[in-house]
Amino acid sequence: MKEITAKELEQKLTAGEKLNIVDVREDVEVATGIIPGAKHIPLGQIPERLEELDKNEHYYMVCRSGGRSGNACQFLIQNGYNVTNMVGGMLDWEGEME
Repeated sequence: MKEITAKELEQKLTAGEKLNIVDVREDVEVATGIIPGAKHIPLGQIPERLEELDKNEHYYMVCRSGGRSGNACQFLIQNGYNVTNMVGGMLDWEGEME
C-alpha cells in the first residue's frame, strides 16, 4: 500500500496540485474540520458508494489516525482503485481546514 505523510500531502495542496482526497471519518469527526476540497465518505459507506470514485483517478485516503483509511485503501485496491493512505491521519494534519 502506498503511503504519504500529512506534511507531504499538505505540500502538494500548497503547490496547487489537483488532488482527490477522501475523508473516511464519521460525520461527528468531520464536523471538527476537513481538508479543503476533500470528499467525505464514511468508511462504512464506501462499498455502496464506489460509483462516486473513478478508477482512472488517484485518491488520497484520510481518517483520524491512519487506521481506517488504511482499511479503506486495502478494500479499494482489491476493487481496482489507485489509492494512497495518509499515515498519521488528521492527528498529524497541520494545514488548513474547513
